[in-house]
Amino acid sequence: MRIDDVLHAKASPEVVTIVPEAGVRELLAVLAEHNIGAVIVSGDGDAMEGIVSERDVVRHLHSDGTVVNNTVGAIMTAVVQTCSPDDDLDTVMQTMTDYRFRHIPVVRDGELVGIVSIGDLVKHKIEQLQFERDQLDSYVSQG
Repeated sequence: MRIDDVLHAKASPEVVTIVPEAGVRELLAVLAEHNIGAVIVSGDGDAMEGIVSERDVVRHLHSDGTVVNNTVGAIMTAVVQTCSPDDDLDTVMQTMTDYRFRHIPVVRDGELVGIVSIGDLVKHKIEQLQFERDQLDSYVSQG
């Protein structure tokens, strides 16, 4: 199972972006509007400058109660772990578990082509396991 399979199964292939100069309040509005947990930071909508998640806001809120007055660029993660559409789903899940993040941008030939969440991967994995179980049940019932 590849990440490309997960991207094709997503309800919306849209990658939501926000400019680094945007305020954290604007970020919160975007997260709520799209019902997502992370946004790609991009000045031009194409080049990825970073990623910012609801966890980034919470972590900064803990140490700085005025985080909502900051810009996205001030709280984003600038060094972003990415994956490829050809990467194995289990490998990406392991990477996300090891580094404790819930979203990973998908990049092909230097171009951002999507983003997957741990929820997307778990959903896809469950569907795969259910399909395999159904196939085994069918095989056993025929015997």
